[in-house]
Amino acid sequence: MNKSRKTALQTYELSELRTLTLGGFPQKITIDGKTKTAPILISLHGGPGSPLPFSEGCRGMFPEITDKLTLVCWDQLGCGINDYPIDDSFRIKNFTDMTADLIREIKRSFPENKLYLFGVSWGSILAAYAASSPEAELLDGVFISGQVICDMTFNGEVEEALKSSKMPEGKKKKLDSLMSAHTADNAKLVMSYIRKYTEGYVCKAEKSAPVGRILMGMLTSPDYTFKNLKAALINGYMKNSSLIKELLEIDLREVLENVKVPYLIMQGDRDIVTSVKAVERFVSETENGNLSFIKIENSGHVFGEVAMNRIISEIIRYACP
Repeated sequence: MNKSRKTALQTYELSELRTLTLGGFPQKITIDGKTKTAPILISLHGGPGSPLPFSEGCRGMFPEITDKLTLVCWDQLGCGINDYPIDDSFRIKNFTDMTADLIREIKRSFPENKLYLFGVSWGSILAAYAASSPEAELLDGVFISGQVICDMTFNGEVEEALKSSKMPEGKKKKLDSLMSAHTADNAKLVMSYIRKYTEGYVCKAEKSAPVGRILMGMLTSPDYTFKNLKAALINGYMKNSSLIKELLEIDLREVLENVKVPYLIMQGDRDIVTSVKAVERFVSETENGNLSFIKIENSGHVFGEVAMNRIISEIIRYACP
C-alpha cells in the first residue's frame, strides 16, 4: 500500500465501508473523504457490471478527488463486492430504483452537504433517470462521461467507421446483415469490432489509464478480497441478456429533456460507442438549459489517463468553486 493511500485511510474524517438496502438488496458502499463537510460525489460505474476505475476496492486510492470531495463508490448489484447472479428478470428500472435509494440514503446521512452524481456510460442511464425524477431535488448537479442517448451500436456512424477501417474484407461483407439484426449476440460482436478496428473505445494517441496500478490497489484493498476483485471482472452479469436488449432499444432523449439539475456531459472526441457527434448535436438543439457539453480531445469511450485527469479537474472546478 503506497504512502498517500495509507495516509488517506488513517487521517480522513470519512473512510468507511457501509451496508445499505438498495432496491430491496443489502449492498455495500464505500465513503471516502478528507472532511465531513465536503461536497459528495456518488460514482455510477459503467458496464453494466464494470466497477472500474472507481470501485469499492479503491478506497484511499484517489486523493486527487477525495482531498476535495467525498467519493461514494457503489459496486452495483451483480459485481465486485456486491456480486450476485443477474438473471433475465432484471431490468434497467431495478437499477434506477437502487440508485434512487442510494441518493436518498446518502442525503439522509449528509443533509447539509452538496450532492453530485458522476455517471459513466451505463451509469449515465442511471444518472439521467435520477436527474429527471423526484430525487433530483436532492441533487446539486450531475457529471457524465459517455452519455447514452439512443440507437446504440446499430447505427450508420458505427457501420461507416467499421467499413472505412482496416477490418478484414470478409467481415466487412457480413456487416450489413450483422447490423440489420439487432440481437444481443450481434451487438457484442459489433462492439468487439469497434474495440479492435477503431478508436471508438480507446484512442491510440492517448496514454491508457493506469489499470495495473488500479488492479493492484484493489488487490491490497482493506475492503476487497480476491473473490471481490475477480467479481469486478467476471461476475453476475455474464449470463444476462435482458439488460443488453434494453440498452439496444433505449431512447433517453425525452428523459434528458426533463433533467432538472445542472448536467455536464464530457464526451471523448473519438467515441462512437456513445456517439460524440450525436451527443453534441442533441445538447446544442435542446431547450433544456441544464444540459451542457465538453468534448474531451484524444479520447474514446473509455477514458485514458489524461482524459481522466481532465474529467476529474472539471468536476472539482464545478463542485468546489
